[in-house]
Amino acid sequence: MNRPSIPHAAGECATAPRADLWSSVQQAAQRQAGRHLRDQFATDPDRAARMSARCGGIFVDYSKNRLDDADLQQLFALADASGLRGAIDAMFTGERINSTEHRAVLHTALRAPADADIRVDGHNVVPEVHAELAHMAAFAEQLRSGQWRGHTGERITNIVNIGIGGSDLGPRLVCDALRPLGHPDLRTHFVANVDAGRLNGLLRQLDPRTTLFVVCSKSFTTQETLTNARSARAWFLREGATDADVSRHFVAVSTNAEAVAGFGIDPANMFGFWDWVGGRYSLWSAVGLSIMLQIGPAAFRELLAGAHAMDEHFRTAPWSHNLPVLLALIGVWYVNGFGAATHMVAPYDHGLRQLPGYLQQLDMESNGKQTTRDGAPVPRATGPVVWGNSGINGQHAFYQLLHQGAQLVPADFVATLHSPDNTRPHHDIVLANCIAQAQALMMGRTADEARAEMVAEGLPPERIAELLPHRCFGGNRPTNVILLDALTPHTLGALLAMYEHKVFTQGVLWNLNSFDQWGVELGKQLARRIEAAFDSGEPPAGADSSTRQLIALARAALRARDDGAA
Repeated sequence: MNRPSIPHAAGECATAPRADLWSSVQQAAQRQAGRHLRDQFATDPDRAARMSARCGGIFVDYSKNRLDDADLQQLFALADASGLRGAIDAMFTGERINSTEHRAVLHTALRAPADADIRVDGHNVVPEVHAELAHMAAFAEQLRSGQWRGHTGERITNIVNIGIGGSDLGPRLVCDALRPLGHPDLRTHFVANVDAGRLNGLLRQLDPRTTLFVVCSKSFTTQETLTNARSARAWFLREGATDADVSRHFVAVSTNAEAVAGFGIDPANMFGFWDWVGGRYSLWSAVGLSIMLQIGPAAFRELLAGAHAMDEHFRTAPWSHNLPVLLALIGVWYVNGFGAATHMVAPYDHGLRQLPGYLQQLDMESNGKQTTRDGAPVPRATGPVVWGNSGINGQHAFYQLLHQGAQLVPADFVATLHSPDNTRPHHDIVLANCIAQAQALMMGRTADEARAEMVAEGLPPERIAELLPHRCFGGNRPTNVILLDALTPHTLGALLAMYEHKVFTQGVLWNLNSFDQWGVELGKQLARRIEAAFDSGEPPAGADSSTRQLIALARAALRARDDGAA
């Protein structure tokens, strides 16, 4: 069988040109290692204006990166030689670029306008997408208007999304970011962790008569999700409801109608999606039902429209103005040219505080790979460790490492220019700190500057000499500053799509399949065997001494708990 693959650039017939280009990029990075951004700004007054780009309501200043125009041209050449243009076309036209699972990758179709024609195996999928959107919207309008009521006739006031991974992180982020737009009588909650502490703690706060559960599992077999859903159902029944009442308080995002019906959910209230929708790209689909319930169908469509605007930008803009491509190339520059192993994301907007966690899955599950699309070992480092937290809080936690740590940590600072919820002086402080931290990381503080400050403070010479090494900052630490005009459904959709396409671009350059995740399978398989051993007392065949020891300790603790409960 011929394996589907992402096409390479026209005329490319061997890997040697790409190897040469990678070598050139690394040599260029080595040349930059001896240059300081201070000097580049001092000698180039147009640097900031030239190294900035905009798409709609998103402005990106990438001027505080350790590269110049010639370096960018080298990176653009690498993108061309990697077949990026053909790869983009292949994704947008429904080719089966997820080669190991033989699937198309068409989350972009989920936000396409109704008159678009996007085909998988000759079939236009857009009408089905909009039919499912209409199905979601009809249900959302019923619930938000109070027409949909619980089994006792009371309005639904709490929505609990039960899912994990992509069925949790994306909807959680969007609902958190757009909470000010939410229905005044609805609160949305998320349960992902199978540790019962999360679910039980939440259920103690809820009234079963006014709670709706949205169970998100494509196969309706996901262990963590179904365990939580069954426990929620048991709680619901213990509180006085009957099996017949379940259908008024549970709906499903799934494609397994038989399992959904067996749970007690009316299949008419099952919202589906397709095998060309990957989990970490699924918030735009029925997985976003909890989003639509919170912010309403019109705002949800604005979220989709923002993502579609970024899709078109990514598909058509030249590399020099293409936000996802620029961010991707800069990221590759640091991973492969400077040996940077991590990438930090700091949102300077409370509404975006879930963004680093969302991007961890998007990036690390997509490009945390050791095998190329062709099955060969990767010849160079691939995806970085993505981490971060709210920017202001981070300044009092981990920014010390960013400024004076021994390793290089490239960073994205994400802020909003207009924030209706963030009154002055609060918003002034947030924006000032975002801009100042990017400047401080770039500029640093020289010995002469540090000495002059301490002299001005009136410190004696011996104290100045003692403190001087500690008060110097090398600077030259790279950042991208990403500014949203405002945190709206449209700009949020564009922001998330920008990061999706950044990750895809990096996967193309590293020759990876960014749309499978085989690395998560082994742990799940072993967990099932170990769980069985808790009952049987027989460790799995081939278990090492450490695993056997840990199983024995866990089994003893579980048995003691059960004996105590009895």
